Amino acid sequence: MIASSQKHWSGDVADLLRVREGFVLADVDTRSTPGYEKDKAHAADDLQAGAAELDEYQERLYARSRVDATNASVLLVLQAMDSAGKGGIIRHVVGSVDPQGIVLSAFKKPTEEELKHDFLWRVKQRLPVSGMIGVFDRSHYEDVLIARVRRLAPEQEIERRYAAINDFERQLTDSGTSVVKVMLHISPNEQKKRLMRRLNRLDKHWKYNPTDVDERALWPQYMAAYQTVFERTSTEHAPWFVVPADHKWYGRLAVQNLLLEALEDIDPQWPKATFDVEAEKLRLAAT
Repeated sequence: MIASSQKHWSGDVADLLRVREGFVLADVDTRSTPGYEKDKAHAADDLQAGAAELDEYQERLYARSRVDATNASVLLVLQAMDSAGKGGIIRHVVGSVDPQGIVLSAFKKPTEEELKHDFLWRVKQRLPVSGMIGVFDRSHYEDVLIARVRRLAPEQEIERRYAAINDFERQLTDSGTSVVKVMLHISPNEQKKRLMRRLNRLDKHWKYNPTDVDERALWPQYMAAYQTVFERTSTEHAPWFVVPADHKWYGRLAVQNLLLEALEDIDPQWPKATFDVEAEKLRLAAT
């Protein structure tokens, strides 16, 4: 089923952005808008239309889990370089639905307690239960990205983690969780502009971290680490999607449609009443 918010797309969003064999991250034009035939103005209307659809799907999923036995849930994994737009996705896409059906987790530097366990331990504590949409603002992939670039773990351990991630995500999908893994891909020039805008605005200083400049110096290493991640962990059951994100409006619209497609595949239906509706109408009218 094609959502009405997809009317300006020239093809299936997931198919257009999916990482397949032979994918090369360096070949992606970060200013491109794959498959979207209109401009920013039309995107705003489409995002609004998609928000209504996403809201209904989320409520159906949540309602179904509260009445009928279901194991369906969705996990959105957001990875990106700093300032690529993860916050905007969370606010404008995920934020358009009822918050009681959302579980948001932001993964920072591991705590002392978390470091006592395997790297997936803390992630498993925050998985969405049935009926919920979970959102990871960064994720277990930090343990094969920054850990690789910054050499925070031995190479042999990094190699072990790729296989562990694949097994973990296979278990998730087998148990009923649809995994949507997104990398928001921006250029270093676009990041520089966004970071400068933060420095130029008093109300955005809190979003700036001086270490962002240090990480920029390692851009080639991060891109190489992402390329390896795609090659090793983009699977049939949990593929990666790379979203060109120099245009924030495109990134939001693309991720919204990826979520819509995941929910359409689940196709949650409104649960049937567990009581006699007509009898309850009569009882209520008599009060």
